[in-house]
Amino acid sequence: MSRMSMNRRRFAVLAGTTALAAPMIGSGAARGQARWKPEKPITIYNPFAAGGVTDVHMRLLAEAVGKILGQQIIIDIKPGAAGTLAPAMLLNAKPDGYTLAVMSINTLRYPHYQQTSWNPLTDFTYITGLSGYTMGIVVRSDSPWKTFQDMIAAGKKDPDKYNYGTSGVGGTGQLMMIEVEQATGAKFTHVPYKGGAEWMQALMSGEIQFIADAAQWAPFVDDGKCRILAFATEKRIPRYPDVPTMVELGVNVVGQSPYGLLGPKGMPPEIVNTLHEAFKQASAEPKVIEYLAKFIQVPWDKPPADFRAFAEKYYAEVKPLLIKAGLAKP
Repeated sequence: MSRMSMNRRRFAVLAGTTALAAPMIGSGAARGQARWKPEKPITIYNPFAAGGVTDVHMRLLAEAVGKILGQQIIIDIKPGAAGTLAPAMLLNAKPDGYTLAVMSINTLRYPHYQQTSWNPLTDFTYITGLSGYTMGIVVRSDSPWKTFQDMIAAGKKDPDKYNYGTSGVGGTGQLMMIEVEQATGAKFTHVPYKGGAEWMQALMSGEIQFIADAAQWAPFVDDGKCRILAFATEKRIPRYPDVPTMVELGVNVVGQSPYGLLGPKGMPPEIVNTLHEAFKQASAEPKVIEYLAKFIQVPWDKPPADFRAFAEKYYAEVKPLLIKAGLAKP
């Protein structure tokens, strides 16, 4: 069984499932624990591209959290370093709750294959899980490939001839495709982009032949402009019941990619708990849930302790996959 497949139960964000209920870590406030009330705007560094799914998701959350806490929440785009620049900027921030960052799953991978000035387990405060991506293989509707098997056959016949897009080197999409290639013998050329808006444009213009990444492609599928060849999920997605999973097709790969909220290390518990409660409440807003559903996502609430436990386990378990992919050294 593949390492990515073994990790699948670590992620609550499998499209078509319900987010697991998590205990309210902030319930201590009801037992007399002090609550934090911010006195100035809060800035959240976001590593994801402007206008992308996560950017819009964060801005919807920011609007709701701003009302809950009574202060403006500013989303500041900080792309770069394979999606890890935003958390890295917390190293010089005070642990006072006014400077936070969105953590992509790559924050837990990057230090295994790239020298960093930070350690994901010791240099940050884990606040809350937010959501995660549903991964799949998508082509334009006029593609000659009608099935996942057609794509694999093409990649065997003409190795490296066909290009696929993802959101970056070392991301879930590329790792997923490395496992697909190793399992099938097909070979494709990886083209990294800054985000879904870019790789959708590349697909529609013919720059790449398929996408192996998160469901920013879903509206294009619904409009008939694209076709899903296979999902990289454990089970079929109810919204697209006729689309098989790669597991069903004999390629045992499941790739999810959750993201959450971090702060500088050493944040006081009352600040952490207040922020977690506020984002949990905001994530339950109908407009947030409705927006995520367009891209086959659901809220992924993880209280601070659970979010940190997830990170510690994933950080340890992902290294063998990165070694297998040739990105990390033993």
